[in-house]
Amino acid sequence: MTDMNTIRIADLANPELTEMQKGAIAYAPPVTMEVEAVLAAARAATGLTDFGAPDFRERLAIWLAAFDADKGLGPLGRAGMFGDCVRYASARLRVEDLYRRHPGIADVVIDRPIIIAGLPRSGTTHLVNILAADPRLRSMPLWETMEPIPAADDAPTVPGEDPRYTRTREMWGQFEAVLPLMPAMHEMAPDHVHEDIELQGADFSSYLPEWLSRPYAWREYYAAHDQTPHYAYGKRVLKAMTHLRGPNRWVMKSPPHMENFGPLAATYPDATIVVTHRDPLAVIQSAITMLAYGDRIRRTLPLDLKELATYWIDRIEMLLKACVRDHDKLPAGRSLDLLFHEYMADQKSVIARVYAMADLELTPDAEASIDRFLAANPRGKHGQVVYDLAGDFGVDIGALRERFQFYYDRFPVRRERMTGEKA
Repeated sequence: MTDMNTIRIADLANPELTEMQKGAIAYAPPVTMEVEAVLAAARAATGLTDFGAPDFRERLAIWLAAFDADKGLGPLGRAGMFGDCVRYASARLRVEDLYRRHPGIADVVIDRPIIIAGLPRSGTTHLVNILAADPRLRSMPLWETMEPIPAADDAPTVPGEDPRYTRTREMWGQFEAVLPLMPAMHEMAPDHVHEDIELQGADFSSYLPEWLSRPYAWREYYAAHDQTPHYAYGKRVLKAMTHLRGPNRWVMKSPPHMENFGPLAATYPDATIVVTHRDPLAVIQSAITMLAYGDRIRRTLPLDLKELATYWIDRIEMLLKACVRDHDKLPAGRSLDLLFHEYMADQKSVIARVYAMADLELTPDAEASIDRFLAANPRGKHGQVVYDLAGDFGVDIGALRERFQFYYDRFPVRRERMTGEKA
């Protein structure tokens, strides 16, 4: 660190692990990346057996094989990926059980959702949390995305607190104790809104595994398959969550919506879709710095920062090429492109534009709730990380700008100067 508000992570490639980090790695349980091992653990955790349509098994097998093929994953990284698979399989069991007990859930209407798409690190999290401050809109906080359907026999351990909230608060508290700089890059408070692609996790799709591993085989499979069925599955889970707790007009966000405009519009034909745009170089340096910091406990050391950079440069290029290609699939009159620099300069004006597009009145009560959120969550409240895409990751800034020229040509994003780049 250089001062109280500026954070420079100087040991990204060769981390100096704390005793807590060493302990977390040492206590990671060994796991076997096999489909039946995941499903058996999910059955044991839930007491349920019906996973619904069996096609997910093929995708789960590809996930697990890709994790096994990622030789850079360390013990804690492997245990984490296996644990996520068990969590998603458990959620799938609970979704099927809830539908069996309440078949009317299929008739629940999801009313004109507001859906935010945008690159990771482009303001989507902040924007969705601002809109979620309006109590007329339903959103999915982190504690609910971690466990979208409660266990039938789940009992509170803290009076008046949903046990899922309690578990999430404790789990992420431990995570942030191990990685104390993480909130400065991406806060994971239990009540902050998380990404709706978590709902597709129970169908073992989306780009979720890519954030915590290098699953090349899954990336290829995902890119080659239409995601419409998995968006439909996500909506199935959304109906179940609405049945459990309304209202039924949602505000949601996820970056991979940018590469799935067709499936998104087909699944939510009455949605208002907001697309945020930011300089992809700023996105990449922020995202891979955050991932590299977390990788000190997930992967074997020293870290291969060039591989990490290459993976995500390729991945962001895939995402943005699909965005440019399919932008015309967005509904006319119900989609809005927001530029990051305009959003940062005048958030209230942007919010007003979103409300107008969604045909939702910005009432005094809603505006007061939004103002309270903005006051409590200024940008950089946990400190400002200093990024160095060229110095830390060996990236040629000029060549990367040329590579993304297709995106600069399509959307007038403001180019953000990288460390060492000439003005």
